[in-house]
Amino acid sequence: MSDSPNWSDVEDVIARAEATGAILGVAISSPGGARFSHHGGRGFAAASTVKIAIMIELFRQIDAGRLSLEQHRLYRAEDKTNGSGVIMHLRPGLNFTLYDLAYLMMSISDNAATNMLIDLVGMEAVNATMRAMGMVKSVLGHKMAGRPALACEIENWAVPDEYLAMMSLILAGEAASAESCAQMVALLETQQNNRRIGRFLKRPEGPRWGSKTGSLPGVVNDVGFVMTEAGPLCLAVFCEGVEALAGEEMIGLIAQAALRV
Repeated sequence: MSDSPNWSDVEDVIARAEATGAILGVAISSPGGARFSHHGGRGFAAASTVKIAIMIELFRQIDAGRLSLEQHRLYRAEDKTNGSGVIMHLRPGLNFTLYDLAYLMMSISDNAATNMLIDLVGMEAVNATMRAMGMVKSVLGHKMAGRPALACEIENWAVPDEYLAMMSLILAGEAASAESCAQMVALLETQQNNRRIGRFLKRPEGPRWGSKTGSLPGVVNDVGFVMTEAGPLCLAVFCEGVEALAGEEMIGLIAQAALRV
């Protein structure tokens, strides 16, 4: 991968994907710092990729001494929610550490764990942190419910260029303290969906990678990184108007093409 990459392979994958009627938002940063953007300033439904911002705010409050990963949070009946995860199938009364909740939020995209963390750190605080990172259009508008926003709610919007910048700040150790950023990278590497950015990467023999996926009807997203010999390749890919399997393949092909640049 050169410092002045030729993105034609990435552009070809996007063109073939959009020929099916899909709309893609793609932002990529090469190890050398070169940038690629396609619909990078457009808003897309974030789905569960917004959980990256929640994780950052959690660790910022840990850095400030207000919270600890060993702190406990009781799972209550009112914490049940629809969508992805396992906690909603469990009986109330379980006592989770904040690390448990962060792990479940990032590894399997558990919605109940996410909402428990939103209640703890505060939605306004998450949005303030996004603004502090230069994310002026992306927003956490509502809690996780396994569906798009209702008419009375603000959608969780993601702008690919802004999400790429957020991921780059984590990898640079600047989204929070260096120690917290290292822990966030480790959490991203627990991602269990290997059909998107990790589609053509093998664990453990392949390069390290991590990501946060997001899915809704017609929406397939992934934001993450691949650790190459030259440094991290960062990607933010948002697919709109797609079926799940097709969208996952699109993201995998974009990551594969980016690695060939």
